Amino acid sequence: MVIAWSPRDPKQTVKIGCTMGSGHSSKNEAFDGTGKVNFDHFQILRAIGKGSFGKVCIVQKKDTKMMFAMKYMNKAACAQQDAISNVIKEVDILKKVEHVFLVNLWYCFQDEEDMFMVVDLLLGGDLRYHMQEDLNFTEQHVQLYLAELTLALDYLRSKWILHRDIKPDNILLDEEGHVHITDFNIASEMRRSEPATSLSGTKPYMAPEIFSTALGEIRGYTFPIDWWALGVTMFELLKKRRPFNIYADTNPQDTLHIIYNTKIHYPSNVSDEMNDFLRQLLHLNPEQRIQTIQAVQSHPVMSNLNLEQVKAKAIKPLFVPSKDHLNCDPTYELEEMIIETKPLHKKKKRLAKQSSKKDSLSSEMVNRSVDEPSDLFKAFPYYDRELVLNGCSPGSPKDKNMNPDQTKQSSESAHPADVINSNITTSQASNFPDDNLHTATHSCMANTSVS
Repeated sequence: MVIAWSPRDPKQTVKIGCTMGSGHSSKNEAFDGTGKVNFDHFQILRAIGKGSFGKVCIVQKKDTKMMFAMKYMNKAACAQQDAISNVIKEVDILKKVEHVFLVNLWYCFQDEEDMFMVVDLLLGGDLRYHMQEDLNFTEQHVQLYLAELTLALDYLRSKWILHRDIKPDNILLDEEGHVHITDFNIASEMRRSEPATSLSGTKPYMAPEIFSTALGEIRGYTFPIDWWALGVTMFELLKKRRPFNIYADTNPQDTLHIIYNTKIHYPSNVSDEMNDFLRQLLHLNPEQRIQTIQAVQSHPVMSNLNLEQVKAKAIKPLFVPSKDHLNCDPTYELEEMIIETKPLHKKKKRLAKQSSKKDSLSSEMVNRSVDEPSDLFKAFPYYDRELVLNGCSPGSPKDKNMNPDQTKQSSESAHPADVINSNITTSQASNFPDDNLHTATHSCMANTSVS
């Protein structure tokens, strides 16, 4: 058991079971907190999520004792699936954003085997997990979620960023129950004069104009698509089903037909004001859809909320996630310990052994086996938000006398088969397997798909 600083409030502590082997004991190793951040700067505590190319673990930074979530992606698997550019694009976007209702990036680095992203740790689980636990979300729950998430979407719009995958799996709760958007794997940074055009997202949550674009009916789409997805998500929370019977293998033409011809039966257990807000989020015409924070604030359903107080997290959520257990599937930990061929907690010994073997090879063989593959990953950036916040360049060495309080945090699961990659064509999209969003298990921290 490790007792450490809370990721959200340094005055609070959290207890995390430490079950991943001898490499994760609480015994302090020799470490002075200097130099560029790397894998050795973290104590690995336990696995909480998985994806196509790796897993997500709870980690503790050894110098500051702060807790984070570490997402690691196997280089060989990423290269085989031609996914490296997507990972780099996600990092480039996350480096440019920081918001109280986003899962923010703190560090990026790589070693011989993996690429690493270290982000905010959110221990409250995702909305999908709590839906599967049969939590009954009321209008009062959803009202605050809407306020918090629309503030996040408004911020992303100010940065010209489309998320493109808003859904319950990608909305994480912190320890107090506030919501945060995660997983920017298929996000797009907009060109100010050009709409987005690719068929990207998770089909049941994708706005009609995305499919119209794929069919060549319109030039493209912009920010209202994220607000549509938010409407589908909040509808699903309230009614425990989505407004449209759309699945991963529904082709774009059939999807449009379903959206335009379905009579939506709005929840009967909420106010007329809430249903009107949902209707405006699900307006077929994106220009008439709610898509600005001004429209949100002026709507009657938000009349009793002060958005400045919401942004300051001064309004307490009705639902507070359990602190007695991790709000995620416990099998991730067993898979990491038993099934994983290259478990993270044995990385140090494994790399040392590989280094010893390389010493016995000829210089020619070393260059061929090591230098050539590394060229693929040169574009993966090193990043250190601590240094950025303290006015240093991300490549600068750390000040060993830095006050740990300076690192206080300010403030991601869908399954890869359900998410349409931004490069997938219309003809390919129809080959995705059946939607299994209601039976899938999800991580505590973030979507781990990088495909």
